[in-house]
Amino acid sequence: MRYRKLGSSDLEVSEISLGSWLTYSGGIEADRTRACTEAAFEAGINFFDTANVYGQGAAETAWGEILSAHPRDSYVLATKVYFPMSDDPADQGLSPAQIAKQIDASLTRLKTDHVDLYQAHRFDPAVPIEDTVEAFRKVVEQGKARYVGFSEWTPEQIQAAVDLAGPDLFVSSQPQYSMLWQAPEAEVFGRCAANGISQIVWSPLAQGVLTGKYKPGQPVPEGSRFASADMAVSKDLVYSEATLEAVQRLVPIAEQAGMSMPTLALAWVLRRSEVASAITGASRPEQVHANAAASGVSLSDDLLAAVDRALGDAPVTEPTLAPGARTGIRHR
Repeated sequence: MRYRKLGSSDLEVSEISLGSWLTYSGGIEADRTRACTEAAFEAGINFFDTANVYGQGAAETAWGEILSAHPRDSYVLATKVYFPMSDDPADQGLSPAQIAKQIDASLTRLKTDHVDLYQAHRFDPAVPIEDTVEAFRKVVEQGKARYVGFSEWTPEQIQAAVDLAGPDLFVSSQPQYSMLWQAPEAEVFGRCAANGISQIVWSPLAQGVLTGKYKPGQPVPEGSRFASADMAVSKDLVYSEATLEAVQRLVPIAEQAGMSMPTLALAWVLRRSEVASAITGASRPEQVHANAAASGVSLSDDLLAAVDRALGDAPVTEPTLAPGARTGIRHR
């Protein structure tokens, strides 16, 4: 496993990280969550990404039980705040009161006194940005988070926050990024790089589509993510006949290069120096080890050109608003 510096922080994160979005929030049972997490440590993965909203606290609780058995300095822990945590309409967003409340709740579930990275899961245009920045700064000053990041903010929102916060508060951006979803390359990567902010990307395997297991014109395989109603919530982002056909054109390219489809897809993401880590999900320990094997794999220019030809116009390349994201910035 290789490691990369996370933005302007002093954190070194594994190129492949483990996420808990759909799997450890209830998609798979506790013993498999534990097995996958322990496999991550065996593979040299030190970066674990979760969020309070995953299973309404279930994913954090699961990792609180598992990770707390490991020395706290042996892993880098990230969680997030923004999405609704109850039926109370006030129990969401990035107001100072909500950030203060949710960081404490997350720390309790995670059985730790601090997270290494606290992320705004989306931008909240209903709250003055000055209030949000000050609230995140207070979390850091209190020692409850070492650094702050954000997920799926627009370039304008990113710049407004950095202009207010200065160069050291925000160290990471978490966009969707894969061979099939190249949208952040258009604007977000450059805007963040200019401000010392790394990318930690979600869905680098396009929710499993880039493994090649989903075939055009065929039903989804039994036991796969999209066969589960709980885990197919964002299927429409990446799943279409066009993308499935493009992925099948990639299969012989991977085979000729002597690598698996997941290795090709993850190495493609990691070819960009802006990317500090690719967040992968796993429901079996062997998937964790297979994903980890992509660290350090370099792709030749000829191979990258072949990938581009195979993908054609299937990838999303234009700036695209993420699910749950909103435009706009409010000031005091």
